[in-house]
Amino acid sequence: MTLSDFWSDVKQIASEVVAPFRGMATVGAKLAERKTVVSYPEFRRPMGRRARWRHVLNRYDNGMEKCIGCSLCAGACPANAILVVASENCEGDRRSPGERYAERYEINMLRCIYCGFCQESCPTGAIELKDVYELAEDSRRKLIYTKEMLLVPDPNRERVDESMREGLS
Repeated sequence: MTLSDFWSDVKQIASEVVAPFRGMATVGAKLAERKTVVSYPEFRRPMGRRARWRHVLNRYDNGMEKCIGCSLCAGACPANAILVVASENCEGDRRSPGERYAERYEINMLRCIYCGFCQESCPTGAIELKDVYELAEDSRRKLIYTKEMLLVPDPNRERVDESMREGLS
């Protein structure tokens, strides 16, 4: 063993002895930094402009559903997470402006990969991914979203309810 090999071994051992202290110095510096605290339920961080999370089914201003039951969203979904069962509109109970409407619309959120292909493929803009990211549930059954869970509330229904409340008082 030569003298240069000896000193290189000593340097190696010294660097291994010093390494944990460097790590503790890094942790200590982080502990001394000012922390950013966010009051989560009251204040939600703004999401990016292109954030895609919670699915919603939109309505027209007159309260009719935008979904016409074409199943293009189900065909575009790479995870096969969307089920659409279409039915014919009748004059007495018109749900959408087209010939058909989605009688049954389900999205399995456990399968969904939030790619946004369903939103891009929809010809009427019925399905949309919003920036609501609170999707946790306590059972798997609750993560299969039905049409009733996805539909935006009817704006006309709220106006009717408000006018009825005003008429009662």
